[in-house]
Amino acid sequence: MSTDREFDIVLVGATGFVGRLTAAHLAEHAPSSVRIALAGRSEERLTEVRASLLPHRVEDWPLLVVDTTDADAVAELAARTRVVVTTVGPYAKLGMPLASACASAGTHYADLTGEVLFVRDSIDANHEEAQRTGARIVHSCGFDSIPSDLGVWLTARQVAADGEGTLGETVLHVRTLRGGVSGGTIDSMRQQAIESTDPVRRKAVTDPHGLSPDRSAEPPSRNRPSSDEFGLLDKVQAVTGTRYDSVTKRWVAPFFMASFNTRIVRRSNALTDWSYGREFRYDEVMDTGSGPVGAVKAGLTTAVLGGLFAGMSTAPTRRLLDVVLPKPGEGPSEETMENGRFVMDVETTTTTGARYRTRVAAGYDPGYSGTAIMLGQAGLSLALDHLDSEGGVLTPAVAFGESLVSRLQGNDFEFTTTRR
Repeated sequence: MSTDREFDIVLVGATGFVGRLTAAHLAEHAPSSVRIALAGRSEERLTEVRASLLPHRVEDWPLLVVDTTDADAVAELAARTRVVVTTVGPYAKLGMPLASACASAGTHYADLTGEVLFVRDSIDANHEEAQRTGARIVHSCGFDSIPSDLGVWLTARQVAADGEGTLGETVLHVRTLRGGVSGGTIDSMRQQAIESTDPVRRKAVTDPHGLSPDRSAEPPSRNRPSSDEFGLLDKVQAVTGTRYDSVTKRWVAPFFMASFNTRIVRRSNALTDWSYGREFRYDEVMDTGSGPVGAVKAGLTTAVLGGLFAGMSTAPTRRLLDVVLPKPGEGPSEETMENGRFVMDVETTTTTGARYRTRVAAGYDPGYSGTAIMLGQAGLSLALDHLDSEGGVLTPAVAFGESLVSRLQGNDFEFTTTRR
């Protein structure tokens, strides 16, 4: 292991809810040779976090007080470590100085952002510099967007190995999702809704290929049939935003993280020279059941999601929502986390007509304990693994590939690809 810097990993935001969970995971799973420091705004709270990690070997973990909006402070921090792992959001407000400092210092970086505009801004500001320095700037290393990104990547790899062409219509189905609602995720949605009131920024958010390294090289959007071609079922789906899956015989609603995850997955395809295929089309949905009950659940889910984003877009309704929604840094009860789990299936039909399914699942709360494991293992991979990826603003699939899949499988995550 290189010793040219003082630390191997600095965990920034260690005093927040997910930060504490990530610190606990590193304390239990990081090799004793890995030099780890905890960073945050309060030395007192950092001391409390470190004390909570005992009896693991953490007494020698240094505590670093830093304000992530202070460009000079984060530049100094980035120069002292090989890897930065950060949970400090919303990233549009608090994340860019640290990401840019890492890109300039040649320091690898991983975060939990689910903000399209922040990632777009980071690509524009940091990609070329990170390529020059060799820094891997890896956004979205939690439930946003590791299951989606690695699930599609594994599917494409198996299809290529089997000689079955490339991916065509590909849909991630959320089969099971149990766990707490993240205050950080809510705050990211809030910030993106605010920024989306600007027409230019809104265009970037709604562009399905908005994170592409070369927008002009992307395929045209899928053409939709005209209204007079719709049958009765099509018209119901068009009005409600729901869809009936004729293969599974179940109703589905948009997955609330799809607007972000799909952009990350499409960026992975573009960064790998469209290795998933030029016919690749990708979406994410939540299964809500069969029959009339499933249709009603799908419609209600869609309405709630639309209302939530619309409510966050105006100041008066945003203030009302702020009273009832989780705050950044808050988290669920131990019981909720213990009962958490998720099951997601990536379903695809290839250009040769072959059908594949990749299941990504884990018995962890997706937004908290599961995300802490994903982020912690991403940081350890950046610090310890021989990765084939080069520097730049990357996605988890492009940065890590098999390395992170293996690490997560070693932590009881399931990644299984089967031909159907």
